Amino acid sequence: MSFAVAYDRVSKSFAGIPAVRDVSFTARSGRVLGLVGENGAGKSTLMNLLGGLFLPDGGRLQLAGERYEPRSPLEAVRRGVAFIHQELSLFSNLTIAQNIFLTGALDRPRATELLASVGLSLSPDTPVAALSPGERQLVEIAKALSIDARVLIFDEPTTSLTAPERERLFALIDRLRGEGRALIYISHALPDVLRICDDVVVLRDGMVVESGPREAFTHDRLITAMVGRALGEPAPRPGACRGDLLLEVALEGIAFGLHRGEVLGVAGLMGSGRTELARMLFGLDRARGEIRLQGRSLRGLSPRARIARGMAFLTESRRDDGLLLDASVRENATLAAPLTSTEAVATACASVRLPAPMLDRDAVRTLSGGNQQKVVLAKWLLTRPSVLILDEPTRGIDVAAKREIGRVIDELVTGGAGVLLISSELEELMALSDRLMVMRQGRIVGEVHRAAFDSEAILRLALGDAS
Repeated sequence: MSFAVAYDRVSKSFAGIPAVRDVSFTARSGRVLGLVGENGAGKSTLMNLLGGLFLPDGGRLQLAGERYEPRSPLEAVRRGVAFIHQELSLFSNLTIAQNIFLTGALDRPRATELLASVGLSLSPDTPVAALSPGERQLVEIAKALSIDARVLIFDEPTTSLTAPERERLFALIDRLRGEGRALIYISHALPDVLRICDDVVVLRDGMVVESGPREAFTHDRLITAMVGRALGEPAPRPGACRGDLLLEVALEGIAFGLHRGEVLGVAGLMGSGRTELARMLFGLDRARGEIRLQGRSLRGLSPRARIARGMAFLTESRRDDGLLLDASVRENATLAAPLTSTEAVATACASVRLPAPMLDRDAVRTLSGGNQQKVVLAKWLLTRPSVLILDEPTRGIDVAAKREIGRVIDELVTGGAGVLLISSELEELMALSDRLMVMRQGRIVGEVHRAAFDSEAILRLALGDAS
């Protein structure tokens, strides 16, 4: 079987620090290669070499049997290499057709054909702003097909998708594989990797530590290879030692309280109103009703004033709303607390396991997704919040980084804070929460205490299943 992409002893360093070392593997036509590893393992560097952002320091790449040295992303596109990014690169103020033909002549009939080929029956004149995350991802794939890409790289493609959208994506990936394209699938959702990939490459510390056909791997073997040890089961959360009432909320269809020392989870399907609730609590959107923090009304207060009162909000999209991507770790960490001392910044970053040499060395955009999320978390820890709202805090990060964030949450509530945790991963919510609220259509439709957690019952509440 011919190959589409080959890495041959490829190495790359930044400021003298190796990012990938002596990496060799092949992505073959008509197959899906799963590329897994912890955040910072080197996955992004390898894909950026393929995409023309960097040149390797050593080794070489081959594409369709020929030496491949793209010196720009445009050159990579012209050679038939396309990315479907985790942080989708569409312009929401443009139409679907304008996004697909961003660098060429607008061709609406061709756009319609491309949309149909990915299962979308939308007008090419539809604004991208009106699309769901799943629809946007399909538009990204249509954009890749517009250049007849022979190599497609999917970077965490399912993080914002509903279950039906995920199934539609997997069906499309299967069709693209059948057309003889080479697909590279990067994901921390290991069950998905084991389901749809033909081959697997595991990276750790910039090196390939295991590779082979999917059948050679199990979920546990992948985790052990990624982190270099067996993680075992996370320690169960002890029962909450609930203290004073920190947050009191009485809005239309929504009423609850959050106590000191408590993790209150918010479950619900995409579109149930979870993020909208978080935005109202933080003062980003108008709230009809009453919100009280430590007994004092927040009516009319700006987000800045709410931060001063002790509230913090880690948003769903770290890149869009949480970070200045071209600034350093230190500059980002002090965004919400600009007068923080150097020692306090170092302490906060150390508490989330960010290495000290990272503070001033690089722009945040060069960090892995897990380390970017740690920077956002450190930023809010520096404000010493009494109430921390976390919206999808583990989206797109690896299993070890998830454990680190769980540890930080435990330390916060042990110290007397209250945490409102929003997540699409029900297992994660049940592992970390003391109590769960279930939302549907902008309302709270149920509350479940830890002793009664049952994934099927919670899902029935979220779906509105009266039985």
